[in-house]
Amino acid sequence: MMPRAVPTDPEADRALVARQLGREPRAFRRVVVRCPFGAPAVTEQSPYAPGGEPFPTTYYLTCRHLVAAVSRLEAAGGVERWSDAARAEPELAASLAAADDEQRRIRRELAGGEEGADGGASLDYGVGGSRRSGSLKCLHAHTAYALARPGYELGERILAELEPLWPDRCCTLGE
Repeated sequence: MMPRAVPTDPEADRALVARQLGREPRAFRRVVVRCPFGAPAVTEQSPYAPGGEPFPTTYYLTCRHLVAAVSRLEAAGGVERWSDAARAEPELAASLAAADDEQRRIRRELAGGEEGADGGASLDYGVGGSRRSGSLKCLHAHTAYALARPGYELGERILAELEPLWPDRCCTLGE
């Protein structure tokens, strides 16, 4: 079955993301990854919500199928297991460190000099808002980052555990 065309204008995207989340998205900038059916899968968020509150997750997973799959992985101890792997495997530790550094650079660029209610402190957070180097807080953020920024080894290994990566039908558009 061919996926139907999905509008890609910002307001239509925002409405689809709100439908996926069941609420209005905060700090929404744009869709950066779409599922094979054309619906939003990952969004890019501003470092600060309109009121100046920090929004520490730059890439946000919105595809309900992926959110549920990652939630199952987390419920099965995935955060601890992948945190241990990142500490034990130098390649994964280097991947995480590079992603955290890139995250900081991207957040500063997106902030465009704005420092929000926290005076800019959250601009120094790593992937998923991690404040400590080498730690994982949320596998959703790491999978979103891997989809948005290909080459992130740790996130790509986490994604490899999700079977199937994409469903047979779109969980947003109902196709």
